[in-house]
Amino acid sequence: MPLTPLNESLGRQRASHLLRRTTFGATPNLVEEFAQLNPQQAIERLFINGIPFPQPPIDPATGQEWMSTGTIDANSEGFELEQYFLSWQIGQFLGPNATDDQKLSYIFRERLVYFLHTHFTTKKSIVGSSRALYFQNQLFRQFAFDQFIEVEETEEQLNFKDLVVKISLDNAMLRFLDGRLNVKGSPNENYARELLELYSIGRGLEGTDKGDNEVGDYGTFTEQDVQEGAKILSGFNVDADFANIDEQTGLPTGIAKGNGITAGQHDNTSKQLSFRFSNAVISPDPELMLNGQATYESAVDEIRQLIDAIFEQEETAIHICRKIYRFFVYHEITEDIQNGVIKDMASVFREQNFSLQAVLEALFASQEFYEGADGISDDNFGSIIKSPLDLIIGHARSVELQLPDYLTQAEQFYEITDGWLRKMGDMGLNFYEPFEVAGYLAYHQFPIYHRGWITTSYLTQRYAYVQSVSNANMEEMAVQMKTPIEYVEQYVDNNVAANAKDLVVVIANQFLAFTDNLGFENPDNSPLTEERLNYFLDAFLKTFQIDENPEEAWTFRWTQGVDRETVERQLQDLFNAILQSPEYQLM
Repeated sequence: MPLTPLNESLGRQRASHLLRRTTFGATPNLVEEFAQLNPQQAIERLFINGIPFPQPPIDPATGQEWMSTGTIDANSEGFELEQYFLSWQIGQFLGPNATDDQKLSYIFRERLVYFLHTHFTTKKSIVGSSRALYFQNQLFRQFAFDQFIEVEETEEQLNFKDLVVKISLDNAMLRFLDGRLNVKGSPNENYARELLELYSIGRGLEGTDKGDNEVGDYGTFTEQDVQEGAKILSGFNVDADFANIDEQTGLPTGIAKGNGITAGQHDNTSKQLSFRFSNAVISPDPELMLNGQATYESAVDEIRQLIDAIFEQEETAIHICRKIYRFFVYHEITEDIQNGVIKDMASVFREQNFSLQAVLEALFASQEFYEGADGISDDNFGSIIKSPLDLIIGHARSVELQLPDYLTQAEQFYEITDGWLRKMGDMGLNFYEPFEVAGYLAYHQFPIYHRGWITTSYLTQRYAYVQSVSNANMEEMAVQMKTPIEYVEQYVDNNVAANAKDLVVVIANQFLAFTDNLGFENPDNSPLTEERLNYFLDAFLKTFQIDENPEEAWTFRWTQGVDRETVERQLQDLFNAILQSPEYQLM
């Protein structure tokens, strides 16, 4: 059955939910704007055709980019360039240099770049090339909005299946999973195994009984498929010059090992997959070979045949849709959810020619995305623990932090974003250094998933981060951001702000994920207890014990515009209390 369409305006709660999950969050004004839209109108704001790719990062040593031009002796050291790339990528999540009408879509596309990175994992320390990492990210940008990719009239629209082919030949991936070491007569099975287990068909729903299979049969593929897949994928190498350009993407890709005319290290024999793939035979196309010898074109064609055989299996679409669901909706997938929402998503995925954009549009327009799945009570608003990336970028978005221009103020830009990388590491996310080949534990490790972000140490670091980015600690950096008092002056009605309890409710409503019916007046129906709201109120008002009646004192200071220093301190205490709360860790 299809996903259930939502045919009404989003309203504030659902609008906020959509923007948190897709663009790290939004200002109250943008939430209210989206609240008036129906899902389809909102989706059209997220998927905009023609969003330009970001300008490459700048090396402060030369004042120039090095991605397209390569490096010279005057450039920074390689490890420094890798760090600049990561710092640059973190900055892209805020949409630097994007126009106002394109910024939201720009940020959403970067969110999808991150999703694709968590799926097709890469590790900086193994790849060892900032350019390879950059071009891989450019590949993800192209395929994030795959229905907008320009193709010749005679060609089919490129899709996720094509992305799997491209990533199999990607320079960074050839390094990361040893594809460059895979040659005929001595196959390296690393990439073939992960292609099957992680990137395409998977091994079925985690935590369920897979039955009694013979040794080497994983329920969706077998050791035979790994071995034959390795032969199919053999004979490619990293292009250290990044000169071999893929005609469809315009991006550098790997090269064939050989004499430049033939692919001499490719296994040119026919390969037979197992019964899991209907015993499909992958054979080189004679028309693409040269005098019976493998060529780059014939070897790539074999990879396409392999990917076609994999995507013919129903389980492939299901596995990929599980990854999408866990990233954007919820970590827990029961057999009922798999047989319902996941298979509904997979049907859209297959029917729309494996378009990532199409399945995301269907998901974001569905009741299931906003209301959760039947049988689970905590899988909609505020159900995902924020990753360190979500925490940092979400906070920056909420206070409208403006980074220095990375094209003209590269050193200042990197000072801030490199600091974010270090903070993320302290919280458990070592960007581009996942602990396992499968990626960051939060996105794949059954059964804890996102709960892995929270340990005593990590939680302490999260709370400390909120304190560290208070206005007092950011004044010396070349950033613009709203202080608590500036935020209240812009986004809270003056009469509401004058009432301490009303102000607490409004700020909590704007920053926390579950906010319907929030208030002191009706605690039984409030998602936050009266005790919790009073904790925020006390943190707000009781900094200054000299006030005989703290609520009246606050009203007087605010309405009369007196003692602004005290007002600023009180608001900072309120914001810190809310942003350091366990509830703020949820999205």
